[in-house]
Amino acid sequence: MVDALLGEVTELLQHLIRNECVNDGTIESGHEDRSADLLDDYFSGAGLDVETYQPWPGRTSLVARIEGHDPDAPSVCLMGHTDVVPVTPDHWTRDPFGGELIDGEVWGRGAIDMLNLTASMAVATRHLALDGFRPAGTLVYLAVADEESGGHHGAAWLAEHAWDAIGTDYVLTESGGILTPSPTGPQVTVTVAEKGVAWRRLRISGTPAHGSMPFGSDNAIVKTAEVVRRLAEFRPRAQIGELWRSLVEHTVFDDDLRAALLDPEQVWDACARCDDPRTAKYWHACTHTTFSPNVVHGGIKTNVIPDVVDLDVDIRTLPGQTREDVARYLDEALGDLAGQVEVTALQNVISTSSPTDTPMWSVLERLAGAVYPGATLLPRITAGGTDAGYFRQRGSVAYGCGLMSPGVTYEQFANRFHGNDERIDVESLRLTTDLWFGVAHEFLG
Repeated sequence: MVDALLGEVTELLQHLIRNECVNDGTIESGHEDRSADLLDDYFSGAGLDVETYQPWPGRTSLVARIEGHDPDAPSVCLMGHTDVVPVTPDHWTRDPFGGELIDGEVWGRGAIDMLNLTASMAVATRHLALDGFRPAGTLVYLAVADEESGGHHGAAWLAEHAWDAIGTDYVLTESGGILTPSPTGPQVTVTVAEKGVAWRRLRISGTPAHGSMPFGSDNAIVKTAEVVRRLAEFRPRAQIGELWRSLVEHTVFDDDLRAALLDPEQVWDACARCDDPRTAKYWHACTHTTFSPNVVHGGIKTNVIPDVVDLDVDIRTLPGQTREDVARYLDEALGDLAGQVEVTALQNVISTSSPTDTPMWSVLERLAGAVYPGATLLPRITAGGTDAGYFRQRGSVAYGCGLMSPGVTYEQFANRFHGNDERIDVESLRLTTDLWFGVAHEFLG
């Protein structure tokens, strides 16, 4: 059945890419109503209960439901977002919004992150409804807006204002499904946790003066440069959690390297010695609270010494860390400059995680093993954020999953996230679509 639907999944993915729902972080961007309208039309006549929600003009999310007949049975939400990050077309080999199918791959912004899942989930949901699927537990399909900018006009808003429409016991969403060979057998990654988000704006003050006489001046930009330098050099103590320990023990087979990665005193240097920059970044992010100064606003004119600079810092926290920990780290990093910096919180999202000793985990492992004999699931934490956190905070178990083809390596998957020449192969579309059917029949049916 899935083989017959592969063309439908591919075509829907192409249309979602071509809708160009680019979220640049401003409230006026996104235009996810384009894809909500597309999906509303796609579901028409399938017998699904479909609702749309628009907290701001153009920022539309869509919910489709197949109601279960047993109120005590567990419910499942298949959640995909419809917005994508901005792109520089000149850096691409192909049109980033062309949705072209070339040599068995669909090209375009969002193909990996995460329109491939949004499309495959929609096709599975529609055909389950057309086939008269009546599960014990309710199946919810959620095409959500604004994931790429924190979910304020998407999952966060829905969790607060429309929880009855989207709330489920389990949520399956993005960031997983990579086949990972190992000496103990094949493993398939599933994201079970993500770091917290603690964005901060640092306001650094100086004294205005004429730019022609800078000697001894109190220049806020010069002071900011020192703040940036201190943040870049700051080394908070590593934290070795159980999820990180499990990941290392299942993926690192050099005894000395494994020991270093599990030692809070050695893990920083182990990251520095790693030959693969992306792997080094991931190791570091999994074991440290990170600080990345990314946006600067300051100065008013070339001949005026600036008196105010705002520096926005992307801070990602590890499980268990609090706002107080973030404040303590900033004081430690800034040292004697701490008293001269005004700190404002831009975003606070706690780190969240889900257990693996669940019936859903067992079903996902069986389904993965049916495709890749002997495969087990490999739980992991993601350094970035997804909408899964809003569900975990309300008590849902959320997993980032899917099922990629053997041709999609972790390096390819990671490099194409927000990267140039983003694309997904149609075999991965087929495997992932089949996974959703398997979950529906084995877990809900």
